[in-house]
Amino acid sequence: MKKIFCSIMAMLTMAASAQTLNVTSGGTTYQFPAEQTGKMTFANGSMMSVMGKTFAISDITSMFTDDTAVSDNEVNVTYIGTGALVYVAGNIAQYVDVSVSGAHVTITQSDAVTNDLINDGTMEEITYNLKGASTDGSLTLGGSAKCTVTLNGLALTNPNGAPINITNGKRIDLSVKKDTENTLQDGTASSAKACLYCQGHLELKGKGVLNVYAYGSKAHGIKSGDYMEMKNCTVNIPAATKDGVSCNEYFLMESGTLNISGVGDDGIQCDIDNDEGTPIAATDAADGGHEDEDTGNIYIIGGTINASITGASCKGIKSEGDMIITDGAITVSTSGGGTWDSDKLKTKASACLGADGNMTISGGTLTLTSTGAGGKGINADGTLTIDGGTTIIKTSGNAVVASSTGTLSVVTSSQQLDKYDSDYKSSPKGIKVDGAITVNDGIINVTTTGAGGEGIESKTCITFNGGQTYVSASDDGINASYNDDTKSLSYAGDMTINGGYIYCYSTGNDAMDTNGNFYIKGGLVYAIGSGNVEKSLDANTEEGKKLYISGGTVIAIGDLESGSSITNGTCKSTTSWTKNSRLALYNGGTLAAAFKTPSTSGNSQKLIVYTSSTPTITSGVTVSGGTDMCNGVLNIGGTVSGGSSVTLSNYSSGNSGGGFGPGGGGGRW
Repeated sequence: MKKIFCSIMAMLTMAASAQTLNVTSGGTTYQFPAEQTGKMTFANGSMMSVMGKTFAISDITSMFTDDTAVSDNEVNVTYIGTGALVYVAGNIAQYVDVSVSGAHVTITQSDAVTNDLINDGTMEEITYNLKGASTDGSLTLGGSAKCTVTLNGLALTNPNGAPINITNGKRIDLSVKKDTENTLQDGTASSAKACLYCQGHLELKGKGVLNVYAYGSKAHGIKSGDYMEMKNCTVNIPAATKDGVSCNEYFLMESGTLNISGVGDDGIQCDIDNDEGTPIAATDAADGGHEDEDTGNIYIIGGTINASITGASCKGIKSEGDMIITDGAITVSTSGGGTWDSDKLKTKASACLGADGNMTISGGTLTLTSTGAGGKGINADGTLTIDGGTTIIKTSGNAVVASSTGTLSVVTSSQQLDKYDSDYKSSPKGIKVDGAITVNDGIINVTTTGAGGEGIESKTCITFNGGQTYVSASDDGINASYNDDTKSLSYAGDMTINGGYIYCYSTGNDAMDTNGNFYIKGGLVYAIGSGNVEKSLDANTEEGKKLYISGGTVIAIGDLESGSSITNGTCKSTTSWTKNSRLALYNGGTLAAAFKTPSTSGNSQKLIVYTSSTPTITSGVTVSGGTDMCNGVLNIGGTVSGGSSVTLSNYSSGNSGGGFGPGGGGGRW
């Protein structure tokens, strides 16, 4: 014992003139800067205390001094193959317990480090810096206060668990350092919840790259027990047994890039962590309005998301609450087919975006593609409001149906769907919403080609106030309907057009169909219906509903609903129109729009036009300048030359109108 004391005293004498005293115990080196160390105390010849950290002298494997610079409040972990080196700054040594087994590192912050001490400035939060590589290593981090974890060139694989497992239930900043690439991977033997797991609030940031491979039997790519936020960094999740990203409370994408593929379930999923949750106003999202955090909401206010999802009935981005998109570039594809839900006794299908609550889109560019049976671009149980941005949706899958025993099959003809109850079929749709749809602005471009493929459907009502909407569908183009929950509403199944530019083409059914009343009060509507007896504009006359046209501009190929009310303007028609041609429509001598006609179909259908004054049409025109609308089908404000006048007759609704013939014809321009 005397020899040990002499060695220690000699070391302390050296430390007085050196910069740093290094004490290694249990595989961890604690670094005490000489100017901070002060008085060191001893007890019973077996214990030594430095800056509040007490060591059993028998546990000390080495002590030395050097001129290493030490940054306060930092723990540095370097993985080297089968081992790990851990260095703890002296000023926090008393607050950190570390154990090292091979390259598996467990660190626990003392409960003495609390958010109160950090928030009042008494103490700074601790930063854990990780770097190096190991094929059999991990970090387990516990505690009860906020902290930061930085990844600075880390390649960490844990065959039997999560490479990073943060059991600290507080806010964790995970910073991916600039110009570094970092990779986390688990193994098939892992039963952990995620490859990167955080029990608390996870905030991903930095300007580096993080790759996550989750092969564990229960593993999400990234799992946060509370909310998750992301900005600046690039996160790639090329493989996950379950969701790519899973979190509770809310998910906020502020900036950066998130790439997800090769997952077995949803791309991004946010759950409500209690029974009810509290909605947050869309206007609060960009201002950090998350006082009531347990919402299940997803906020995308910037950045880039690319998700390619292959699982049956899986979602690209799924919120148990609301989904609010104000900016960003979002590209999602789903290819999985439908499934049978044996608990709810109904079919389910994939969707690029799915919300159990409401959805609001006010900016950004959305490119949504679904190729699986029954797949949808947007699916919301609540309402959908579109105030801006560009939304492009393509679905090409056929409908999926189920037998009474839940056996699934795919149908290739829309007519086959009529014999199935709604719970026993999932039709492909560009947009399907149970609540009301309101379009105030923005660009919408929807194309559906599979059997039963409707363009836009609401089970409550639809209102267009502005924007540009293009729909090409194999079934109803735009459909306002109702279900058992909404049919008692006075406006159930109504569609109202107050403004905007709308082009809607069905290759096998009504262009625009309502189960209630259909009101056109403004805007420009160009509708083409097809099939034997289907309409361009259809209302539910069987239940005493009606089509009302009282304003705006209407171009329709295919008859209008019988008994329509047409006021405050003039409606005329002709069968002298040529397929695949460009026509100009004038309102009392003033050019209203130049428009293209379909490339396939005969002239058996009427071309019907309505304007506030007397409409006239010139066929075979050339257009220059102006603004192309609705995927180039309409031109507004251009200069028209050439062409020949088309003879128009007064139109009165009530005729069957004819059609393109069985199968619907249709096609592209």
